Amino acid sequence: MKTATFPPLRTTPELRQAAEQILEEGETLSSFVEQAIRESIERRQHRQEFIARGLLSRDNARQSGKYVSADNVIGRLEKMLASAKGGQ
Repeated sequence: MKTATFPPLRTTPELRQAAEQILEEGETLSSFVEQAIRESIERRQHRQEFIARGLLSRDNARQSGKYVSADNVIGRLEKMLASAKGGQ
């Protein structure tokens, strides 16, 4: 597979210095930027999938007329949290 490049990134000297200061051993600024781009893409894909599932769920609820009240959901979550805290 051929490789491609991203356009040059213009930034402040302070931002570049901050990035260089947190590089791990053997890590280059280019590899850091590439990893940051990959992670950002993954986060955005997950967010888009989450929104799509939510919209589908909303549409299914509207179509079926079956809803779960917010109080019911919060109650279940509180029970799960209490159970998880009790199991520590």
